[in-house]
Amino acid sequence: MDRLIYTAASGAKHLMELQSTTANNLANVSTTGFRAQIDSFRAVPVVADGLPTRSFVVDATVGADFSSGPVQMTGRDLDVAVSGKGWLAVQMADGSEAYTRAGALQMNPNGLLQTSAGQTIQGDGGPITVPPEVTVAIAGDGTISTIATTTKPGAPTVLGRLKLVNPPERDLVRGDDGLFRMKDGSSAPADPQVAVTGGALEGSNVSPVDSMVSMIALARSFDTQMALLKNAENNAAKASQILALS
Repeated sequence: MDRLIYTAASGAKHLMELQSTTANNLANVSTTGFRAQIDSFRAVPVVADGLPTRSFVVDATVGADFSSGPVQMTGRDLDVAVSGKGWLAVQMADGSEAYTRAGALQMNPNGLLQTSAGQTIQGDGGPITVPPEVTVAIAGDGTISTIATTTKPGAPTVLGRLKLVNPPERDLVRGDDGLFRMKDGSSAPADPQVAVTGGALEGSNVSPVDSMVSMIALARSFDTQMALLKNAENNAAKASQILALS
């Protein structure tokens, strides 16, 4: 009974956390480049004096689903989708480097290439600045070139190349801002094998149907944990009555 109480109570607590994770995934079903969060749990014994009859549930793994999302062609010059494995490198305000799959790029008033959230896009040689009155094209290897629109078209001008990386997925950790970083705080090296598709965006890899089914299953599991706690309470009450009679 003691084991039942600890397992059911902690299980119910973590089911609520998993429900929150599933709700967050479902809320980001239309977020560009979003990677679904994955939680897993396991039961562990309580180390204390007395008999080892108590156990509880802990969050064993907090990870991400790194499978690719659907790619949709937009035709917009500054939209880019990473093909297969890989990430776009961005520079944070503190100078550190983070990684994203959200390729809806834009230019700030100074022509600096940024993500839609305002992070500076990292090029192989640093940030990339786009001059005014040009047409931008992004090649499959991440090379950014421009052609002037105010003069007679000539040879394209190469501005730089997107820094595309592909570090081991086990070395990446998701931050509170939704961006991924290296666990040890280092910067991943550029990978020439990573390719991109211009004029396209990658959608979220969250399945709305699976998430809805998961939410229903979690709600039923939570009800089961509550029923187990009620049974433990009833059993304890019955045992107290028997002891009182004896």
